[in-house]
Amino acid sequence: MLSKTNFTQRVLIVVSITLLALLVMAGAGLAFSVLLRVLAALLIALPLRAVGDWLHRRTGMSTGLGLALTTLVVVASLAAMSWLFSARIGEQVQNLQVQLPIAVQDVQARIEETEWGKWLARENFSYTKVVGGSSEWMSRATGVVSTSLSIVADGYVITFLAVFLMLQPKTYRAGLVMLVPTAGRKRAHEVLDCISSTLVKWVLGRLVSMLFVGVFTWLGLTLMGMQMGAVLGLFAGLVTFIPNIGPIVSMVPAVLLAFVYGGPQQALYVIGLYLVVQTLESAAVSPVVQQRLIQMPPALILIGQLIIGAFTGLLGLTLATPIIAIIIVVVKMLYVQDVLGDEEVKV
Repeated sequence: MLSKTNFTQRVLIVVSITLLALLVMAGAGLAFSVLLRVLAALLIALPLRAVGDWLHRRTGMSTGLGLALTTLVVVASLAAMSWLFSARIGEQVQNLQVQLPIAVQDVQARIEETEWGKWLARENFSYTKVVGGSSEWMSRATGVVSTSLSIVADGYVITFLAVFLMLQPKTYRAGLVMLVPTAGRKRAHEVLDCISSTLVKWVLGRLVSMLFVGVFTWLGLTLMGMQMGAVLGLFAGLVTFIPNIGPIVSMVPAVLLAFVYGGPQQALYVIGLYLVVQTLESAAVSPVVQQRLIQMPPALILIGQLIIGAFTGLLGLTLATPIIAIIIVVVKMLYVQDVLGDEEVKV
């Protein structure tokens, strides 16, 4: 039988081990959160650096000048787009903030007028448990806005980090490779080159898809006479950056507004438009882009998004695909090729 002293010691040991495990998990979560922001900075720095290096090879201008010119063109393009669309989109965003809660309430009212809606009412079905009341809906909207502001704040840190990585990539690469044993440093450089190339190709592929979806969604909604076609098209293009899940998210506000201001038929037309645009992007644009740039298994992307997004939130969900791309490169090069000796596997 355990003495009181031994029992207390064992309890303290169990508590200590539990606390240590929690600290390790918290530290791992914090480290992964930092790594996500570093990856986001790399996704900005690597494509800009790649274009600067390409200009250096093609024109003979210095790498610094090519990098400065590339950055200037990108910043000027973003500024021009903001200037051209700020007034129009700003007005539409304000209208969207006012009209979406009304749209949700209107959809609920129309459902209650139907036979199955009346049946749900007799069964004491609570709509607030599904979509929430107006106060709960606004609370969710406020949470989304708060999250967006947090991401914008992170954007400043990510931008400055991207500038440093873009200006002196060799310094940071040399420091990373220095951690590898001497015999493996050449292979480490090869792996890093492949990872950099893969990330650049993925960003280019996403930009092509975003441009296609944004432009054709905007044109389609405008031709259908939908209000706020510009902001809905911009939103559709931006969330396309998140594969698989983004297109579904972009459809929701457009369908709600179409249902309220055009009726069920207009909502069906909007659903059809989004399905056509996404089908064309998935069946025509993405395969061509992926064939030329990078191939990623769709099921693996979705699984990675669900796992990483569950633990790290919106930023992890957004960056799940490049994380998977990095893992695939590392596994193929360091395990399949080096450990298993299968040189036929191409990265």
